[in-house]
Order: sequence, then structure tokens, then C-alpha cells
Amino acid sequence: MSDETEKGLKSPLRRQLLMGMAALPALTMLPRPSFGAGPATSAVNTTGLAVTDSEVTVGILHSVTGTMAISETGSVQAEKLAIEQINAAGGVLGRKIKYIQEDGASDWPTFAEKAKKLLVNDKCAAVMGCWTSASRKAVLPVFEQYNGMLYYPTFYEGLEQSKNVIYTGQEATQQIIAGLDWVNKTKGAKTFYLLGSDYIWPRTSNKIARKHIEGHLQGAKVVGEEYFPLGHTQFNSVINKIKLTKPDVIYAIIVGGSNVAFYKQLKAAGIDMSKQTLLTISVTEDEIDGIGGENIAGAYACMKYFQSLDNANNKAFVSAFKKMWGEKTVIGDVTQAAYLGPWLWKLTVEKAGSFDVDKVAAASPGIEFKGAPEGYVRIHENHHLWSKTRVGRAKADGQYELIYETADLVEPDPFPKGYQ
Repeated sequence: MSDETEKGLKSPLRRQLLMGMAALPALTMLPRPSFGAGPATSAVNTTGLAVTDSEVTVGILHSVTGTMAISETGSVQAEKLAIEQINAAGGVLGRKIKYIQEDGASDWPTFAEKAKKLLVNDKCAAVMGCWTSASRKAVLPVFEQYNGMLYYPTFYEGLEQSKNVIYTGQEATQQIIAGLDWVNKTKGAKTFYLLGSDYIWPRTSNKIARKHIEGHLQGAKVVGEEYFPLGHTQFNSVINKIKLTKPDVIYAIIVGGSNVAFYKQLKAAGIDMSKQTLLTISVTEDEIDGIGGENIAGAYACMKYFQSLDNANNKAFVSAFKKMWGEKTVIGDVTQAAYLGPWLWKLTVEKAGSFDVDKVAAASPGIEFKGAPEGYVRIHENHHLWSKTRVGRAKADGQYELIYETADLVEPDPFPKGYQ
């Protein structure tokens, strides 16, 4: 690993093995499958993708340097775990998955450049990648122009749908609106202070949040709204405004390494999370690993996945993840959603009987993954996932305690009426 890459990672635990698989332990004691027994390449690859009789190449495109590395490193780890498990189980259409990894470096033009390389030069059959909406928006024209398939793992603002993207995270109705309804109902919250990093996802998410607060929560209002550049570390001014305003809820959509400074400074300023409700949709266990559990304990997060979920799928996933990446690693919502990407792609390719992107796109609706750590997911016709909505409370040990979940899967609606 280069000095630059190592410098970009916030946690020493995440500096291990990110750029290669050579030192990884085997996930099972099963004999390794022999590849090449699948259908003829000419039948399953009619568009010139990187598919041979024994291998198929995919791309991994995330930030492992820069301010977003604290959030995206877990996605890389999860995707590599899924690929290793799929290969151990025989691969896809009898072919071993080979991956090419590129670093978006927390820079949106770099994401676009690397996406073009993976599609045009490397002919990747699919790409697992991006975290921020800014990076996704940067690569989307590339995937549409060159007809690639992106599996995008992050909860996001919605208001998008593409034949060339499968969105494995949540859109606004499954997270933003659902979380605000929960905090209004359970905490009687009426006043909200909106915070976010300064780019498309937090701004659009808070626009949706404001519309919901002011238009759908009776008597509720927004008493403050502020944004900060990515990588920002000085939050004392806005913390003083919060102390003066005394909102019922601090609604925080700060991303990446800035979270470390924000939550440490909140605590240092004497804001007690047992008395002040804070609801975030951007802090997963991955970020808490850098923040320190003691600095965020008591805060609430609205996600669809927490590492602490008590089901058989998740226990197996957590065990395999820790075996591969170390006992002290943690798993957050986006990390789990990233794990879904290679599995959903495998299931879709096998349903389509082809690696061709058009055929994979057409076969995607209705694909279900019963082995999902979150419990069960299914791809909707709009290329988003049916998933449950959950709320957790952060604990000092860095984990979330599950305190609410929907009884049923929530249908994704990326274009909710009245919020566009």
C-alpha cells in the first residue's frame, strides 16, 4: 500500500489488506471450485465485456484516501468478502470473479475518470462503487454513456432512477421521512436544527426534511440550517448557535472524517445526548470507529442495518467479516449494503443467463436475496430495494442498540409526491 493510501485511512485497523487478497484467510475449508464449466462465453457475453471461459472481471470504485475513506473502506471490505464467498461457492455462471480496484480519492472528477477506465479499458461486467451522491452523480453519465452497471450502496436522497444503477441503500422515504416521523411521534419533537456537509446529498436530504417537517408534522418548524465543506473540523460556532436555539432535535447529515471533530466538540461543549435528541442518517458504526463511542453515545440513527441485528444471516456475516478483516473491525449500514451488491449481481446474471448489461438490467426487478444480513431484500422495478426501516441508539461501545423497526419491508419510492 502506498504512503498516500495509508495516510488517507483514519483507523489503523482498516490499513490491512485493502489493496489485495493474497494474504486473506480462506473463508471455508471446502475444496476450491474449478472454473470453466459454465455455458459458452459466446452465449453469455455478446457485448465485449471482460469475460472468459473461466473468469469475469468486475470493478470496485471507492475512496480509500481522503476524507471519505473513513466511510468507504468498509464498503471495499464487504465487496471483497462477498466476491470471495461467491468464488468459494462456484462463482457466477461457472466463472471466477476477478476484480480491479480503483481509488476515487474523495474527488468527484477522479471518480468519473476511474469509472470510464473500468468500463472502457477494463471492460468490467459490473462495478461496485461510490458513497457520496456527488461521486454517484459524477459517474452516472459515464455508466449511461458506456452502458455499464453500477451497484451503489449508500442511503441517499432519492430523486433518481437509472437502468444502469442498482441502488442497494435506502432512498428518502425509507430513511429521511420515516426517521422524522419516528422522532416526532416518540419524542414529541417540534423544533429541528438541520446540519449537513456541503454537497448534493445533505442539501437535498435537508430540503426533503424541511418540507416534511413544515408540511407534514403538525406545529413543527426548522430553527436553523447550516452546511460545512467536506473535511471541515471547526464546529464550535454552530454548536454555540445550537445551545442558544435549544432545538428539540439536532438533525445531522455530516459525512466522512468531519464527524470525528463534530461529535467530539459537541461533547466538549457539554451537550448531553441523554437530554438533547440528536438524529443522524449519516453516522454508521464505521464512522463511530473513528469518532469514539463515548463521544456519540445516546444519539439516534435511522438506518436499515446495524451490526447488532439479531438474526442468523447477520451472525454469519459478522463472523465472516471479522474473520477476513480482523476481530476489531466494525460493520455499518453502507458496508452491509455494499455486501449485497456482488450477491445481487450474481443472482441477476444467473437469472438472465448472461453478463450482458441490458439483460442484467431487465432481469433485476424481483431478484430477492434471502441471505441478506439485514434479513431479506428484493429489487423493485425502480432498481431500489424493498428494505425495513430501523432506528438505533448509539452506545459507548461503538454499537447501536435497535429500538425500532418496521414490521414489513418498506417499498422504495425515489420520487415521492410533493418532495421534488
